[in-house]
Amino acid sequence: MPDLGKTYDVLVAGGGNAALCAAITARQHGASVLLAEHAPRAFRGGNSRHTRNLRAMHDAPIETLTDAYHEDEYWDDLRRVTGGNTDEALARMTIRASAGVFGWMKQCGVRFQPSLAGTLSLSRTNAFFLGGGKALVNAYYLTAERLGVDILYDTEVLSLKLDDGTVRSAEMTYKGFPKTVQARCLVASSGGFQSNLDWMRQYWGEAVDNFVIRGTPYNRGRVLKNLLDQGVAAVRDPTQCHAVALDARAPKFDGGIATRLDCVPFSIVVNRDGERFYDEGEDLWPKRYAIWGRLIAQQPGQIAYAICDAKSVPLFMPSVYPAITADSLGELGERLGLDPIKLRATVSRYNLAVRPGRFDDKKLDGCTTEGIDPPKTNWARPIDTPPFTGYPLRPGITFTYLGVRVNEQAQVLMEDGRLAGNLFASGEIMAGNILGRGYLAGFGMTIGTVFGRIAGEEAARHARN
Repeated sequence: MPDLGKTYDVLVAGGGNAALCAAITARQHGASVLLAEHAPRAFRGGNSRHTRNLRAMHDAPIETLTDAYHEDEYWDDLRRVTGGNTDEALARMTIRASAGVFGWMKQCGVRFQPSLAGTLSLSRTNAFFLGGGKALVNAYYLTAERLGVDILYDTEVLSLKLDDGTVRSAEMTYKGFPKTVQARCLVASSGGFQSNLDWMRQYWGEAVDNFVIRGTPYNRGRVLKNLLDQGVAAVRDPTQCHAVALDARAPKFDGGIATRLDCVPFSIVVNRDGERFYDEGEDLWPKRYAIWGRLIAQQPGQIAYAICDAKSVPLFMPSVYPAITADSLGELGERLGLDPIKLRATVSRYNLAVRPGRFDDKKLDGCTTEGIDPPKTNWARPIDTPPFTGYPLRPGITFTYLGVRVNEQAQVLMEDGRLAGNLFASGEIMAGNILGRGYLAGFGMTIGTVFGRIAGEEAARHARN
């Protein structure tokens, strides 16, 4: 049990990738560090344990990435998915810093697998962790323990005492018992508020009851709300979030990446009325998968259905739940609970609109439709080869974008523009500075890694001074 009676140099609130990067870095720079993880040990790591990869800039092929992925292309990808809702200075700083994380991560025990081919098209842009996010989290915890970081599990930071922009103490519960901790600096890495359904309901209403929280149930936003209530500057729209299409049969919380469905580009997607509502082939999946949760959230009953045929099934990873199949579209509609006549009519209109082209699942192929709204601008092929397959889809919320405003030193800003003297932030609690909307696969881990290391170093320096 750590000595909670002493004053630590750095207190880190959170236990995922960003928190661990901050804690390890602060300890490497000579600070005494306490890390407070809300979850029990068996569920430590926040959303990071469900991740698989990190997006990184590189100017030439490296061990885990092919070809090159330069700063300007990376920035252009981010600018397009966010629609310009991003802080360019912070974004470019993050992109440039991503090129230098691999050596440090390997020193901390993280291992990577060879670059991946396939329909995700990430072999050039994203480095995959060997063993996934759980292995990454475990490696970081082992490193933190070896370096002497004190760790508390089952510990929720409830509130921070801010006095003229300076954190004086932190109130928390440790295994249900109240504790007060003193620290010279604090790094807030405690995530968003997506698991706080009452808070989410303020912006989404009763639709929240049909949302699936694909990540940890421990991200309830207590630290975030407490800071905003005390005059810390907020950033971004509280309704914006990383939201993907999940199998509707997934559990309410903590289903993780295994419940995500990547069939959309090779399917058509209809709502409960059997109508299409968005272009399924708008762009490569890693640049569009995180808009589909929000799109489905705006449909009646927050439900949708992906429909494809035997030609498309081999092109994507299947769900962890059995596919719903049938030899006819009418029968498939009945099994999905859709009006079979309406589904057949929608598929017929789509099939008639498909224009001839050279299908290529590895790139934007220009196989498109003509004369229907919405169009399908890539990977459009007739759905005509039985057996037909359907998957029910729900909005799967990963993390919210409402957060605290920071500068390039990961230092938190107050509403009046002053710096919060000893308060830093990293990870999802500040990702909204860069992610105003949309998402780029692997970029959340990049933000957490880059800003975690910056926050840890800056907090250690501040504590020494």
